[in-house]
Amino acid sequence: MTDSTLRIHPLDNVAVALRDLKQGETVINNGDGYLLSENIPAKHKFTLKDLPPDADIIMYGVLVGRSNEPIKKGSLISTKNIRHASGAFGLKERKTEWHRPDVERWRNKTFMGYHRPDGSVGTANHWVVLPMVFCENRNVEVLQEAFLKALGYQPSQSPYQAMLQKMASAYQSGEPEKNWLNGGDKKGNWDPLTQEKIFPSVDGIKFLTHTLGCGGTRQDARGLCGLLAGYITHPNVAGATVLSLGCQNAQVSILKEEISKRDSNFSKPLIIVEQQQIGNEQELLKKALVQTFAGLVEANKLHRSPAPLSKLCIGLECGGSDGFSGISANPAIGYSSDILVALGGSVILSEFPELCGVEQELSDRCVDENKAGKFIDLMKSYNEKAVSVGSGFYANPSPGNIRDGLITDAIKSAGAAKKGGTSPVTDVLDYPEKASKPGLNLLCTPGSDIESTTAEVGSGANIVLFTTGLGTPTGNPIAPVLKLSSNTALYQKMSDIIDIDTGTIIEGKETIEEAGERILDYVIKVASGEILAKAVEKGHDDFIPWKRGISL
Repeated sequence: MTDSTLRIHPLDNVAVALRDLKQGETVINNGDGYLLSENIPAKHKFTLKDLPPDADIIMYGVLVGRSNEPIKKGSLISTKNIRHASGAFGLKERKTEWHRPDVERWRNKTFMGYHRPDGSVGTANHWVVLPMVFCENRNVEVLQEAFLKALGYQPSQSPYQAMLQKMASAYQSGEPEKNWLNGGDKKGNWDPLTQEKIFPSVDGIKFLTHTLGCGGTRQDARGLCGLLAGYITHPNVAGATVLSLGCQNAQVSILKEEISKRDSNFSKPLIIVEQQQIGNEQELLKKALVQTFAGLVEANKLHRSPAPLSKLCIGLECGGSDGFSGISANPAIGYSSDILVALGGSVILSEFPELCGVEQELSDRCVDENKAGKFIDLMKSYNEKAVSVGSGFYANPSPGNIRDGLITDAIKSAGAAKKGGTSPVTDVLDYPEKASKPGLNLLCTPGSDIESTTAEVGSGANIVLFTTGLGTPTGNPIAPVLKLSSNTALYQKMSDIIDIDTGTIIEGKETIEEAGERILDYVIKVASGEILAKAVEKGHDDFIPWKRGISL
């Protein structure tokens, strides 16, 4: 893309500004000239023709809004002059033809992963410690403090503790304010690759706390058990320690049912300790500690070995999106997705509020009518629940999204859906179901970054591609989350948390296809443990279960 504007689809009546455009400037788009009646900031859109009130706003070839007033050709569209609108959708004919990419160069490629008894392959080797109910969070935290420092998974002192101690010392010594405020200029990061660990083949011991398990609906309890079962049976997990109080809604028996649903021959080490059964809290912690240590000894015996790329399951996520996300980062990972699907791998597209407006296309791409019908029902019921409490999918865009060009949910959604590429939808999953079929899977989750990423990993994603235009530190405890910037300025500004730059597409240095291939090559290195995701380096272990209600 070397021009200053982009008309994404031939049917579109708006175009995207690829740089800041000035009032009075004439820009050329597809050979036509447009005199701009006002400033158009980069990432925002301007009209390609005069629009009367209630005119359809078309972008990506679909309805994304309607005009509130007359809008002259060459004018900025904003929340003042347009409103959200999306097209009707229903069960129609299957459209499963797709742009299958040439995958010859990847045909015989492998990644180095951890092979599990159920045939899945992990990109990491973790042990998880988790509570059945929030009442056990404190005990999980006590175990976390004991394990991480004692076994080499956490330095005795972080750079920030050293910084604070230096500042405190200067303050207590009565030094001038400028001395103690500037006392913390030490910089440094803990590098998990060089940290000496007692169990070098165990990538991490992950402690997952949450606020659920009791006091909510039985549906919430069942959903939590399903999510936790997804993490316990996950290919990136060698074994698990579960702490239960005993009287909560999320019973251990339900957890075991959910584990069996996902792996009927489950054989990983699973340690379950129940406080009301044991009684003494100290005895509970001792038992959990001793048995977990023994489990880690076994997990440390596992090593990486080659696996085909078909064993990769990639979660597709976006957060802090901007007006470039839908034309650079999202379609780039969409092409990566198509390559992986063509190789027999799996991808998971979630965030249902951010599929509003593209329901017809996605339902048409479902391989059979049952799956199409399930997707349609999930979309309609989710939006209806949101509307019933005074909201709706239309309320999804955040202030940051709007500021950077995503001014309606349908505009945001049309770009977000590009993450799923062009392949047929092989399965439709309701949270927290497991992805068990190769190909493109649709998973019902909120658009909320961490809830959705948590869910994708719970459904089996062993690596996550997370696009962003504004920047986000989101990670996950057990799966590498790779952040991709939609623009180069963001990559340069936040290179400590962004892994890959796709702003090269906007700048005309790379095609979407070239970027997609580069991304997949990077994924293979991360999956093999050759490169650490920035979120892993920083210890961004974000975990928020979805309390099934209205979260957009």
